[in-house]
Amino acid sequence: MPEGTREPEFAAESRDNLRLAEGAAPKPVALYSAYGWRGRVGLISPSTNSTLEPEFYRMAPAGVSIHTSRVLQLGRQQDESYRIMAEGIARASRELATVEVDVIAFGCTSCTYFVSADEISATMNRLAGVPAIVTAQAVVRALKALGAKRVALGSPRTDYVTGREVKFLEESGFEVVSVHAMTLGETEAERRAIGRVPPRSMLRLARTIDRPEADVVFISCTQLPTVEMIAGIEEALEKPVVGSNQATFWSCLRLMGLNTAVPGFGRLLAEH
Repeated sequence: MPEGTREPEFAAESRDNLRLAEGAAPKPVALYSAYGWRGRVGLISPSTNSTLEPEFYRMAPAGVSIHTSRVLQLGRQQDESYRIMAEGIARASRELATVEVDVIAFGCTSCTYFVSADEISATMNRLAGVPAIVTAQAVVRALKALGAKRVALGSPRTDYVTGREVKFLEESGFEVVSVHAMTLGETEAERRAIGRVPPRSMLRLARTIDRPEADVVFISCTQLPTVEMIAGIEEALEKPVVGSNQATFWSCLRLMGLNTAVPGFGRLLAEH
């Protein structure tokens, strides 16, 4: 730089960002990304979901970018609908691989109660070439990180889905001490409507399901607006709260090797 010329204010920060990128695991890609200099999250969203992406954006710390593909979700609620949606995972994974993401996540809690979560994440990992996680797996990791054994479960879904969710949690080693299902999601229109549930109603839902013996409150579904309320609910109940999007995003950060504390969205992101 010529003598007397002032260095642009962003230059020092850019050098720091580049050093952070260089400190990550070596990859045969460019070392710098203007918006994802700490990490790029590849997110696969059900096509009817209008909550997942905004909540991921909201939780993302500086230097973490979100890149999304979608899988088609149509028709009434039935096993076949979930299998059809899962078939789109391969295409979406290939698409996100072209963005050079550092981790890939499928943000749907209920699909993986009908289609193997391990098979889906293995497909994502193979085709995108990066660590992969699905929401159901992320929730289990989050509950274990919080030391939970007994779970209070709240869901916007029908009993058809919520019953599968209880079974999944029990098979994963947790005791479900209470359940409340809002019975939404039977039709495509109802699945969209879950995204219109007022976030403030999550406090009442949490109080409805909370029990003295519950170690943690789990509010399920990536379409249910939840993240802005988690910290306040934890304060009111004096126990940790896990949400589907919160757990999935937390897993993405940790899989990228980022142990950054993200305050404002509950103990999971702030302390673990």
